[in-house]
Amino acid sequence: MDSADSAGGTVPARVDPARADPPWRSSGTRLPPGDFGVVLATLRARRGWSVRELARRANVSDGQICNLESGLRNPTPAVAAACDAAFGAGGELAELAAPRRRGVPAEEVVEAGPVVAGYERVLRELKDIGRSTGPRFVTASLKSIIRILTDAGPLAVGAERAEIWRLVSTFAEYAGWMAQEAGNPAEALRWTNTAVRWGARGGDETVAAYALVRKAFIAQHRGDSGAAIGFAGQAAAHPAADPVIRAQAARRAAQAHARRGDAEACREALARFGSHTAEVVGGRAPHWGPRVENGNPRLIEASCMLSLCRFELAADLFAAELGAADLSAAERGLLPAVPADSNSQARFAVRRATALAGVGRLDDACQIIEATLPVIRRIDSATVRAELGGFVAQARTRGAGPGRLALIDASAAFAFG
Repeated sequence: MDSADSAGGTVPARVDPARADPPWRSSGTRLPPGDFGVVLATLRARRGWSVRELARRANVSDGQICNLESGLRNPTPAVAAACDAAFGAGGELAELAAPRRRGVPAEEVVEAGPVVAGYERVLRELKDIGRSTGPRFVTASLKSIIRILTDAGPLAVGAERAEIWRLVSTFAEYAGWMAQEAGNPAEALRWTNTAVRWGARGGDETVAAYALVRKAFIAQHRGDSGAAIGFAGQAAAHPAADPVIRAQAARRAAQAHARRGDAEACREALARFGSHTAEVVGGRAPHWGPRVENGNPRLIEASCMLSLCRFELAADLFAAELGAADLSAAERGLLPAVPADSNSQARFAVRRATALAGVGRLDDACQIIEATLPVIRRIDSATVRAELGGFVAQARTRGAGPGRLALIDASAAFAFG
């Protein structure tokens, strides 16, 4: 979730997944791409249903749903029709199963290649949902798919088996992010360690290096800057670390040094972040973590200045970068990227408000918080709530009037409640 964070923005009003129009109708397409199992998993993820919930609605067993979504079994006509009815797909989902039934006996085991490609698309969709709506709408789907893939892994052979374990490792790593966002750092660490184990089964050692970056972030939000710096150093020195992972480690180190009040060490870490980022610009997308070259180094610097209590400099940097929202598309294209997902937007908006409160511009700060609170409540992110707590602590030192005090109290109730 912590892509490089972002500013401003809103999230569409939440809709009850069970009452929403079928996803393919609202998106202007029919069914999402993929074979029957992948489409079934995608639709279930979009609805926020667990395997058990879909099985209940289709009146089939949990195991049947798992086998269908993993591609290990083909649907019978009756099961395909039942799943179609559960989603109100009007026969389209059942028809998707028909071509496979013509040439392949029902319940035959299929090869794992399409499973990997399909679930990579599902993971991208789940990440998009998680960035905009928070962990509660994706966690059940993540756990269900992890169960499906871990069941499928031992049944594949050769390179396909390794592919499945690498894929399930990425699901476990993202489940760790969502556990952290839900306010459960212990579960986040458990999923992170599991991702390392499963990645090793697939021959991917880079996940072990990236896991140290994740542990640095978890320690940072736990308030243990010393541990965060230690984990970031281990990540940068890990034999499997690539420039992307080293850049992410330097970023975590910079933010941890800033929270410690060590401006010189923070500056050196920011320089390393810039140097490693320059190594990967134009390269292929990293296997782990966000594209660091899409991060905005000045926003990261602004966040560090905020932690160092250099409020005026932080406010100026935030204003310069976040003002890009008022520019034309062509002008924005000349600036470093500002991630657009709602979680990051809320995080940076709160940081900007905290900096403004720090320089005595409490009215401006409260206007930002007032506009952002609905988004913060909707995504219900533990990391964003922690940022909101920082705003409350700063704002309460500024002698707010009754109207602003009510907003600060409401912010505190959500941040610490």
